[in-house]
Amino acid sequence: MQNSEAMALSAALLAVAGELTQRIHDGVVARGFEGLRPAHGFAFARLAPGGATVTELAAHLGVTKQAASQLVDEIVRKGYAERRPHPGDARARLIVLTARGRACTRAAEASAAEAVRGWSAALGEDEVRALGERLARIAPYGPVRPAW
Repeated sequence: MQNSEAMALSAALLAVAGELTQRIHDGVVARGFEGLRPAHGFAFARLAPGGATVTELAAHLGVTKQAASQLVDEIVRKGYAERRPHPGDARARLIVLTARGRACTRAAEASAAEAVRGWSAALGEDEVRALGERLARIAPYGPVRPAW
């Protein structure tokens, strides 16, 4: 692959990722969840399975502990998460999604499904499924971090 082809592919992938992030965010807002930024969704993805400490969230997002703490303060203040005692570490606090936060993640999932259905309309379901399989083979393992 020539350098120019690699750059064109890179640009296309980044454009699709940016558009997908925006479509998910717009869908969440349209479903009544306001006061959020796309970066909150990346945090919610880490918190959804059962919570995380601020340190774990910072590592997931690729930010400092102070930045993660500020983000947590914000989503707690807006009612999307709460702090609880950590069951395994008396010194730590576990950040977990509230019912509102879990409902927001379901809204994000529905928004993502709508966006992908649009891809199916353009490419066909088999092509979209194949695209997913191919991307899974080359996608790095680990957290999906927002572009700050």
